[in-house]
Amino acid sequence: MDGNGKIFDRALYRKRRTRAVKEWGQYDFLKREAAQRLGECLDDITRTFPLALDLGCHSGILPELLGRKGGVGRWISCDLAENFNPQVVCDEEFLPFADNTFDLIVSALSLHHVNDLPGTFIQIKRALKPDGLFLAILPGANTLKELRMSITGASAEKGFPLSPRIAPFVEVRDAGALLMRAGFALPVADSDTIEVNYPDSFALMLDLQGMGESNVLLSQHKGCTPPGQLAATGDYYQTHYALDDGTIPATFEFITMTGWKS
Repeated sequence: MDGNGKIFDRALYRKRRTRAVKEWGQYDFLKREAAQRLGECLDDITRTFPLALDLGCHSGILPELLGRKGGVGRWISCDLAENFNPQVVCDEEFLPFADNTFDLIVSALSLHHVNDLPGTFIQIKRALKPDGLFLAILPGANTLKELRMSITGASAEKGFPLSPRIAPFVEVRDAGALLMRAGFALPVADSDTIEVNYPDSFALMLDLQGMGESNVLLSQHKGCTPPGQLAATGDYYQTHYALDDGTIPATFEFITMTGWKS
């Protein structure tokens, strides 16, 4: 955390996200899964949304999969990375939209590196029309728990300096409170987990890099991680978490959040 209370390097995150554009189609499986789950949420809502915002759109998977689902008339896309070709390029920390603009704002796995999440939620609420809906999926605190424990465990065993390498994610018990703090009505937060198997920890780290989701913490150690530390982390992961077939699991927790503007 810097002197201004910031945790994440947004400029670095923009660079990582921009770099991910070229091969994004190989690494978009979590985004697609989140989009499908958000579509299922919309299926349960019996009303229409003439104008919807895809907040943190990446390549536009939400409109691609959801289309007119949930009574959406028109989608507006925005993203931090210009190379994804969104209709609006903007930082989620500083939304450029007028008050009472959208009937629906949806975000799939794009708000977890925001420094002031309550502040962004307040901006989202302002941009919604009365009776508008905010629907989002954020990574939860159990995301990458095996990798987090392996980094900590290997550092303790081998004496490597322990530097923050994985972002702090929101706890499900706090998610509803954040919506309430922002002034949303009928806030709901639910949690579910997905387990993805990898041949080794290096394959997992390559996936995270391909998603543009490698370390953007301001407090991270500057410079490359020593190869010996990477190897020790991989060995710890394999020793403590390997499955019977030799693969290792990676947990991704999805926290689905809904709130209405009264």
